[in-house]
Amino acid sequence: MSNTTKKNATPQKRLVVSYKNLKPEILELVKEKYPKGYSDYVIKVDKGNGEFFYAFTLDTEDTSYLIKVDVKIDMNADDVDKDLFGGDNDGGGDDFTESGDDAADFADDVEDE
Repeated sequence: MSNTTKKNATPQKRLVVSYKNLKPEILELVKEKYPKGYSDYVIKVDKGNGEFFYAFTLDTEDTSYLIKVDVKIDMNADDVDKDLFGGDNDGGGDDFTESGDDAADFADDVEDE
């Protein structure tokens, strides 16, 4: 086994911080690391006492951040249908019809570049 590990290196600080309390320079690092957003990187963190929170990570040279975020849990599919289309989705909502003529008319309006 090699002695190439840094035994005298300062251990990286580990901080848990709320997104809304981040300093501007840390917010810039978040934007750099997650240019398309961090939503695909959010994890559920179990606190061990039955409670949990959602967060994503950000590492700098001296600190490893666990950044807490508020997460809205999606409703189940039936509730979404009710919200979007009203009622119990028994045909009482909006009627959508498909017409081949409309599709042909649309195709005629499209310009080739």
